[in-house]
Amino acid sequence: MTARSSFLRSTRFGCSVVLALTASAWGLQAHAQPYPSKPIRLLVGYLPGGGVDFTARTIAPALGEALNTIVVVENKAGASGTLSGDFVAKSAPDGYTLLYAPGSAITTAPQTMAKPPFDVLNDLAPINMVGESPLVIAMNPNLGVHNVKDLLALSRKRTVNLASGGAGGMSHLTIEMLSQAAKGNITHVAYKGGSPAIVDTMAGHVDGTLADFPPVLQMFKDKRLVPVGVTSEKRVEFLPNVQTVAEDIPGFVALSWYGVFAPAKTPRDIIEKINAALVKAMAREDVRTHLKDAAVLPKTLASPAAFRTFVADDYARWGKLIRDRNIVATTQ
Repeated sequence: MTARSSFLRSTRFGCSVVLALTASAWGLQAHAQPYPSKPIRLLVGYLPGGGVDFTARTIAPALGEALNTIVVVENKAGASGTLSGDFVAKSAPDGYTLLYAPGSAITTAPQTMAKPPFDVLNDLAPINMVGESPLVIAMNPNLGVHNVKDLLALSRKRTVNLASGGAGGMSHLTIEMLSQAAKGNITHVAYKGGSPAIVDTMAGHVDGTLADFPPVLQMFKDKRLVPVGVTSEKRVEFLPNVQTVAEDIPGFVALSWYGVFAPAKTPRDIIEKINAALVKAMAREDVRTHLKDAAVLPKTLASPAAFRTFVADDYARWGKLIRDRNIVATTQ
């Protein structure tokens, strides 16, 4: 081999090494971009315009500002809210696809399904809670039922029909819990949505309904429905003169809650960063005011670990009731 050919060969080898190292350095630099470096998708398992969608769109801009990016709400409705959870559970664990969900889509609906689409406790990483919302027992005014004692007394005389917005949802489970605690004749009637349940209660086709606050507050003002009891531990500012169910049935608490989740294998540092941003967003007065307007009481927990424990406990609690009452979703 001549000196010249040896020189050219070594030069080509050197250039190849330099190019390879340069490409590797660029790859590492791109990989090491601080999170987040692009918009984040926030999946909601319900149609636009409903309560879950409203609260998601309330926190999304504030969360985006805290993370210095854009958080885009996407609706993927279906399967009692679990379709979006399944989508997020199977997404890349990089922090760019998150789930916003109510407790019913996480700890209750999957347990009423013969084949839940994902494993709630293992396929999702809880980040933090956003808020809680109690239900209210709303009765037809012609019954003369004004409080929980009246309701229990009526259930001992005859069967009381209480409607829910659908089998397996929070209102259904709360009715089952009420029936179990009352030891009276309280039966559940499933409707396809909360609105028809409310309409039929006002018409007298059923005695009452377990409802979220926003759809029934005006009905209470117009005296077309009577608020009998709220399912929170303490009385709420929306109806301060209405007792809690727990005042007559000690320990009776049933709360809808809302939270943010990521795919299970999302790195801890990303989970912590999203959590810090969520807590910051939830501290904003405008966010808290909008949530309260939707009858959601703003609330975050101390850490993602605390939220994980909360979710597991809630899952176990409702799971026992679902098994004890043999509650099965009518649609899968």
